[in-house]
Amino acid sequence: MLLGVDVGGTFTDAVIAFDGRVITAKSPTTPHDQSEGVIAAVRTVLAEAGRPASEIREFSHGMTVATNALLEGRGARTALIATEGFTDLIELGRQDRAELYRLCAARPAPLVPPELRFGAPERMTPDGPLRPLSPSAADEVARRVGAEGRAGPESIAVVLLHSYRHPEHERLLGEALARTLPDAHVSLSHEVVGTFREYERAATTEIDAALSPLLASYLRQLVERCDESGLPEPAIMQSNGGLIDLESAAGHAAWTVLSGPAGGAAGAAFVARASGEHDALCFDMGGTSCDVCVVDDGSVQERSAGEVAGRPLALPMLAVHTVGAGGGSIAWRDPGGALRVGPQSAGADPGPACYGRGGTEPTVTDANLLLGYLGSDAPLAGDVELDHGAAEQAVERLASELGLEPLVCAEGIIRVANAEMVRALRVVTVQRGIDPRRYALLAFGGAGGLHAAQIADELGIETILCPRASGVLAALGLVVSPGRRDAQRSVFLSGDSLSVEDIAEGVAELGERARESLHDPEAELQPTFELRYEGQSFELAIQDGPEVEPDELRRAFEAEHEDRYGYSDPEQVLELVTIRVTATSGGADVTLAGDESDERGSEVTRGRREATLRGEPIELEVLRGSPAPGTRIEGPAVVELPESTLLVAPEWSGEVDPTGTIRLERRP
Repeated sequence: MLLGVDVGGTFTDAVIAFDGRVITAKSPTTPHDQSEGVIAAVRTVLAEAGRPASEIREFSHGMTVATNALLEGRGARTALIATEGFTDLIELGRQDRAELYRLCAARPAPLVPPELRFGAPERMTPDGPLRPLSPSAADEVARRVGAEGRAGPESIAVVLLHSYRHPEHERLLGEALARTLPDAHVSLSHEVVGTFREYERAATTEIDAALSPLLASYLRQLVERCDESGLPEPAIMQSNGGLIDLESAAGHAAWTVLSGPAGGAAGAAFVARASGEHDALCFDMGGTSCDVCVVDDGSVQERSAGEVAGRPLALPMLAVHTVGAGGGSIAWRDPGGALRVGPQSAGADPGPACYGRGGTEPTVTDANLLLGYLGSDAPLAGDVELDHGAAEQAVERLASELGLEPLVCAEGIIRVANAEMVRALRVVTVQRGIDPRRYALLAFGGAGGLHAAQIADELGIETILCPRASGVLAALGLVVSPGRRDAQRSVFLSGDSLSVEDIAEGVAELGERARESLHDPEAELQPTFELRYEGQSFELAIQDGPEVEPDELRRAFEAEHEDRYGYSDPEQVLELVTIRVTATSGGADVTLAGDESDERGSEVTRGRREATLRGEPIELEVLRGSPAPGTRIEGPAVVELPESTLLVAPEWSGEVDPTGTIRLERRP
């Protein structure tokens, strides 16, 4: 059996795949200790499957520990060692404005305070040492770091100039710190990042150092609970959509900052391929946030670097964009009298008002219940009973503040939340030159299906996909994801130095390193080359083989440049800036066989429910359960799947495909 567990802001999702079946379950997230919710979800899904924990062969895990800590600005007490004269690099940054037209808007403060920044007496150039660092000087720097404060720092980030090419001085400092502060975590920038651009490399290494002790502590707790429950040690999802062993994840928290969203994106790509829709816009609406991404030709778009909570991360990651609009997002009146939704969330505790756990603020879920899209006559996944009266009271209070009728206010909450999610989808499509109308909208997450039709209408999309396991798709993505390690280095090859031999040598060295880190000498390798015209500031990523000819690289680069910017320049000198080699291994072969293989699939009941849509009363057909393949669905209707709900607007209809995915098309 293969187990995947994803921790979200409101629920923890679990999936078990075995014998051609996919069994799913949800459990409330436990923010004080996420490992408690993980084990509770595992016990629930094992009970559903009727199997013992001892039969689980592999356990894959996605979590939000590093993400939440970064969003909240929390971290271990961290010191920074940089080249003398460059210790304030993380504070100076790029000196551009956080927001162009808000002069008072500031970027997040560095995680390392000024008093914990130390200069190393060394200077490295791209061609070698200008000022060598002696072992005695490295020991002296380590002693200065250890003498800071009563207990000293818990973690140290080491970021020296040009260490991506010459890491000798960083290694020397790492050895000295290991002798002087054996219990402290040490992050060396050439190991964490390995590419140029000093500020981004420094900021990423600072994040890695500050978050790694927190993540390591959580993973220790999780392993203890797994041992007690008879579960294997989990593999951890990285931001790049691949799994990594637990020890490596604990040592490099920066690699896992987008662990949760990456699992959802991987699951969405898997379902899109299985349903024959290789181009899809993926829309994951959970309890706290909404994550969107683009699947092209069956694969999630990637990027070589990104930004999370205003902090740069110079690491390969899936191109996922997140906004604070989820089922638990709180609706409120701003000082100007406008209705706003999020980014504040009711979270898992107390949750939306309708959960009956003490929440009093109106949320998107309360609005959906009041409008009739959710029903209070059956519990949500995780045995959450919905209290219609509590939702009505919460929305009525906000409606009174706004001078609106409660149902009008509830529809307003839905429209405002939808507008935020449409904006997010436009960021990953229209703003990148992609026409969303040629894609299917793959809606998942506990709340995604409730908003899919309205969002598709706004973007002009004609097809909606809603997987049977849409409420736990991130956990399914964990089950089907391969192991993955990336090794990258900035090489700056151009002119005569950009040769087949130099390229092959770089790919071979990085490929060996990636396979060694993955502990699989037979892992599949995929090189990526980041190229630019000499003098440009940024690069375009081109995938090709390990012994690619420079002329072939140039043709591929200029085709991409033409597509992206509308022109190319054959006279310009081409520069290969960075080589990245991705090693992948394994990946479960799970078959989505629809629901005829699941005894719960035949238990579909039909009913009717009054609702309000676009200001008008309407009667919805209610299908509760997992419709079998071939089942026709005509709007207006609501399909109450085991872990999510799909609202089918009047102008939409479709049927369940052989994989159990509901496919809706707009009526002509």
